[in-house]
Amino acid sequence: MLKYYMGLPFYRIQGYQDALGTPLPDSTQWDLIDKLANDVNPAFKYLEILAATGDLVHADDTTVKILSNIKEQVLIAQSDTKSRKGAFTTGILSSVDDHKIYLFYSSEKHAGENMQHLLSKRACDLPPVKYMCAALSRNIPKELKTILINCLTHGRRKFVEIEDFFPPECKYVINLLATVYHNDSIVKDNELGKQERLKYHQLHSKPVIDELYFWLNKQLDDNLAESNSSLGKAIKYMLNHWEALTQFLRIPGAPLDNNILEQALKIPIRIRKNSMLFATEHGAYVGSMLLSLICTCMAAKKNPVEYLTALQINKTQVVKEPHRWMPWNYQDPMLDHKLAA
Repeated sequence: MLKYYMGLPFYRIQGYQDALGTPLPDSTQWDLIDKLANDVNPAFKYLEILAATGDLVHADDTTVKILSNIKEQVLIAQSDTKSRKGAFTTGILSSVDDHKIYLFYSSEKHAGENMQHLLSKRACDLPPVKYMCAALSRNIPKELKTILINCLTHGRRKFVEIEDFFPPECKYVINLLATVYHNDSIVKDNELGKQERLKYHQLHSKPVIDELYFWLNKQLDDNLAESNSSLGKAIKYMLNHWEALTQFLRIPGAPLDNNILEQALKIPIRIRKNSMLFATEHGAYVGSMLLSLICTCMAAKKNPVEYLTALQINKTQVVKEPHRWMPWNYQDPMLDHKLAA
């Protein structure tokens, strides 16, 4: 928890343990965590299978540093200028029944490739997944069909960033979108179902969205906004991704934005700022797997320390029946397994 949720590097934890009078060298910390990762890996793998069945999946990226990859990339870049230079932590949130499953992957792969990996586990007879992401080409799985939903907040943000330069135009767009978000807050406050939410937005938000669409086109068609200006680019972004940005008017349960996952990505960002980097790809995999289990456990309102401890104590049963050792059911008294004392 200190390392992969709070983001404390091993050497700081070592100093903390020394201050308590219970020395725990950083190398020993890693040995213990690596053993833990081996014990809990079956639960993580089953979480992936469950996440692939979700009706709605969010995904987004943030950057990460992996030391072994950086050294390798320097050598490759000398001979191949088109080689991929960076690494990413992809966050994925899948809603399955009433459960939220968080998955994190840290490697050279970006969101689209990690979604490709996840959705390859999806049963062929299931309908295409609703996929919320930012409007970047690298976020799209290349070989799998999805129902694409783009983040409306990203479109709004482009106008917020230039509001000082184009106050009337940006304020107009921001205020219209504020009405849409106000409508969505009413839906949430009244706990409306997916179909009722869709009808409410079609009745109250669609006229606002239609007004915005007319205004955006008018700015370009009548040369009221220079096409290559920052305002013109913000307008073109909205129009180029209009269908995906407004799926909440057509698809039951389609979210307005990707904010819930962006909030979750603050955790790997915190780890990056405090610990700086992972030493190896294996270390990055271990860290991402443990963070996935911790965040899923917290979303289920379970104690992650108790959960990870239970997985270690009962590792034989976890391997045999990982579906019985999910954060939301591992304490279920109706199951025939018993937690070891």
